[in-house]
Amino acid sequence: MKQKIVLIASLAHNPKILIMDEPFVGLDPKAVFDVKKVMNEMVKEGKTVFFSTHILDVAEKLCSKVAIIKNGKIIKTGSMKEIKGDKSLEKVFLELEG
Repeated sequence: MKQKIVLIASLAHNPKILIMDEPFVGLDPKAVFDVKKVMNEMVKEGKTVFFSTHILDVAEKLCSKVAIIKNGKIIKTGSMKEIKGDKSLEKVFLELEG
């Protein structure tokens, strides 16, 4: 419930930029679906959604741009297509972290 309340509070004022850290942790599947829907709607409205996640499949499906961070430093950044090419984001991440 705490995570849901934080998300509701962050969306209540209809922000132009939304910054979140691991927004899906602690949410049930329905809430995750709803948050993804809200994020996609915000992007369609021209707003910015910036979030960190360790769930690379979700990042691959939701993000148009990505940055991979190692030891607090960005080691690769660009569009999802530029970063992953024909590979999965997970494979690229593991190769870079190697």
